[in-house]
Amino acid sequence: MQRPEAWPRPHPGEGAAAAQAGGAAPPARAGEPAGSRLQEPSLYTIKAVFILDNDGHRLLAKYYDDTFPSTKEQMAFEKNVFNKTSRTDSEIAFFGGMTIVYKSSIDLFLYVVGSSYENELMLMSVLTCLFESLNHMLRKNVEKRWLLENMDGAFLVLDEIVDGGVILESDPQQVIQKVNFRADDSGLTEQSVAQVLQSAKEQIKWSLLK
Repeated sequence: MQRPEAWPRPHPGEGAAAAQAGGAAPPARAGEPAGSRLQEPSLYTIKAVFILDNDGHRLLAKYYDDTFPSTKEQMAFEKNVFNKTSRTDSEIAFFGGMTIVYKSSIDLFLYVVGSSYENELMLMSVLTCLFESLNHMLRKNVEKRWLLENMDGAFLVLDEIVDGGVILESDPQQVIQKVNFRADDSGLTEQSVAQVLQSAKEQIKWSLLK
């Protein structure tokens, strides 16, 4: 199956547009190492996506690089991010050399993490798509209880938005259609979308409690 085209990564700094178009970047200033003014082109725009409850405990998380290679490091990072963001009204934070956009909903906090030079609007589009897709799937009940009951569907939603750190989709309607198609293709009814991979959901719950 052909992989959907990912969004191009914006690059800050002079000459970024030319670099993306395949043109030559302007020469570096005297004493400046060649190429130091541009980030290497990459499709990998998302470092992590995670959802925490209002106590800062992990409910759902996916990491797309090795910035935090162990679960212990990931959860310590999530706790630090939660402590920094849970009592603010902002939608963006800069922490540990990373750009983080986030949104709260009742007793949930949703986070999308990118590099420090990442386009904030692009990260926000992923966050908005995730929230709106979950809002549709959970019938406007984006809260801990319903998320836990539909964790399998939540992972399906996230996989349709981001794959390996690459942004695949930012339209929540398209995401829901693809999730429903996958469910129908598995012989499930609309009412049973939330039952996909039920045993995997139970394993996820137990792993979070360890």
